[in-house]
Amino acid sequence: MPWSEILGHDQNVTRFRQSVTLGRLASTFLFVGPNGVGKRTFAIELARALLCDRNDDALLEACGHCQACQQVAASTHPDVIHVSRPADKSVIPVELLIGDRDHRMSEGLCHDIALKPYSGRYKIAIIDDVDCLNQEGANCLLKTLEEPPPRSLLILVGTSEQRQLPTIRSRSQIVRFGALSQPQVEQLLMRQQAVESDATAAEIAALANGSIARALLYADPEMMTFRQEWSRELVDFRKTPPHYARVVGDFVDQAGKDASLRRARMKHVFEISAEFYQRCMVSLCGQQAPGGDALQQLIEQMSGRWTGGAEVAAACLERCLEAIEQVDANANQATLLECWIDDLQQLLLRQNALSS
Repeated sequence: MPWSEILGHDQNVTRFRQSVTLGRLASTFLFVGPNGVGKRTFAIELARALLCDRNDDALLEACGHCQACQQVAASTHPDVIHVSRPADKSVIPVELLIGDRDHRMSEGLCHDIALKPYSGRYKIAIIDDVDCLNQEGANCLLKTLEEPPPRSLLILVGTSEQRQLPTIRSRSQIVRFGALSQPQVEQLLMRQQAVESDATAAEIAALANGSIARALLYADPEMMTFRQEWSRELVDFRKTPPHYARVVGDFVDQAGKDASLRRARMKHVFEISAEFYQRCMVSLCGQQAPGGDALQQLIEQMSGRWTGGAEVAAACLERCLEAIEQVDANANQATLLECWIDDLQQLLLRQNALSS
C-alpha cells in the first residue's frame, strides 16, 4: 500500500526519506510501539520503496505495479527475508537465524542477508516479534549487527526498547511508533470493511486504545459479546474458581484444537481483565477513563461499593499483565488460569478483610 494509506506515521516516512536522500540510511533499525499500530506494515512498505524497479531511491515511494513491488507485497521477493516467532514457540528459534545443527551459518537469516542482492539494490531482513528474541538469539545476530554486509538493511519489530537486550538496543537506530488516533482507527475499520456502519466503527475504535489489531478483534461480534459478559463476571469476582475456569474454558474451546488459536483466546481473557482493572484504577482515582462504553458505565456504577481502592485495582492489573507474559511464554493454560483466578481472589479478599 502507498504511504498515504499508512495512517499516523508521517514523521517516520519523512525521517526515512531524508536519510535516503542524504545517503545516510543506517543498517539496523528497531521499530518500537504498541501492538497493532502498523509497524510491520511500515517495514514492508519501506522494503517496497527501496526495492521498487521504477522509482528512484530518493523518492522512497513504491510504484506498486512493478515486479519488485508485487513480489514484496506477496512476500516472495528474493531479497526480502522475513523471520517471526512460530505460533507454537515462546522464542524465535536460533535455527531461523543461523540454520539447524547440520547447516550452521549456511542457512538462516545471518547467512542469507550476507549474500549479494539477487535483483534489488538492497538485501532486507524483517524480524517480527523481536521481543521474543532470547540471549542466544541475540548473540547469533551480534556479528551481523556489528559488521553489516554492504547494501543490507535489518528491521527489528518490537513493542519497547526496554524489552530488548542491550546488545540489540545499542546497535540499532530506534524508530518510535505511537498509537493511532480514534478517527484513524475508524477509517481503517471502514477501509477494511470490518464493520457495516460509521457508528459501529466509532464504538469499536473507542475501545481499541489506538490499535487496529485490537479493533479488528472487537469487530467480531463473538469477541465483543464475551468481553461484555466477562466484564460483568469481574464486577463481583467471588464465585467459586471452577465457575470462572468453566466460563473461560468454554470460550477457549470455541477456538477449536489449534494450540495457537487457543493461546490467543486465553491471552484475550487476560487482556480484557487488564483493561477492566485499569479502568477501575482510573475511576477510583477520580478520573474519567477513555471510551464511554457500557463497560465504563458498569465500572462507574460499582465504584461506590468497591472496597479495594485504587491500590488493589493496580495490583490486579499487574497480575493480569503478568498472566499475559506467561501465555506468551507457553505456560500450561489450565495451571495458569487456576493460579490467576486464585491470585485475584486473594488480592480482593485480603483488601476486603482490611476494609472491614
